[in-house]
Amino acid sequence: MPNIIKVENLNNPALDIFVRLTGAEVRRSIEGENGIFIAESPTVIEVALNAGYEPVSILTDERLINGAVRDILLRTEGIPVYTADRETLRTITGFELTRGALCAMKRKENRELSDVLSAAQRVAILEEIADSTNIGAIFRSAAALNIDAVLTTPTCCDPLCRRALRVSMGTVLQVPYTTIGKNHEDWVENGIDILHSFGFKTAAMALSDNSVSLDDAALKGEERLAIILGTEGTGLDKRTIEKSDYTVKIPMSHGVDSLNVGAAAAVAFWELRKR
Repeated sequence: MPNIIKVENLNNPALDIFVRLTGAEVRRSIEGENGIFIAESPTVIEVALNAGYEPVSILTDERLINGAVRDILLRTEGIPVYTADRETLRTITGFELTRGALCAMKRKENRELSDVLSAAQRVAILEEIADSTNIGAIFRSAAALNIDAVLTTPTCCDPLCRRALRVSMGTVLQVPYTTIGKNHEDWVENGIDILHSFGFKTAAMALSDNSVSLDDAALKGEERLAIILGTEGTGLDKRTIEKSDYTVKIPMSHGVDSLNVGAAAAVAFWELRKR
């Protein structure tokens, strides 16, 4: 039977992980392990469970116990399940937007780069993308459009932060990913060479005088390709562009010079997918 615990207010210290800790504090909340992330909504929780992530505790609207989270509770017997009425839960910012359920889950160990890249043909590199909405959107497109893996540089937003995970609809948990580089300088100085050592050609998505169109035949024909996307505003580091095998642009009209990085990623993934 589920271990259901009724709470009258959110002052219970056991609920800190859901309502008071910052993202960084949540991540460090289990000493000696890889930390915690929060899965929001029954859909994302199910994806996480299917991907083998271990649940720690649940906070849910009591009305869902015999509804939307019933099957989840049957799969997570033994862990504490904190419940409250909807009025109490409204004190959590955005809780109703998550469809009434939060689950704290243990992170897995970071994957080795060789493990992520060994069988991949199309990978996305996310350089310094800090916006969690963009991270989530890119992972969702990567999953939908057959990108084999995603690599984030060290200054990127955490793909398992609550908003990124929610926006991705849980696909962050389905696409293999890891970090490339010990810090930004290490990525810029050595990252392209590392990708080359795994047999990848690199395509920097950026506007420049020598950019090729996204539909360039040679680009699309590459056996193994790493698509590098940068943060909005400053874009990619100029050294990343200089070291890449291709600089690539998406043709525009009506005087528009670029797309939001999440939208640009979806267009690039579709056009450069392995056929």
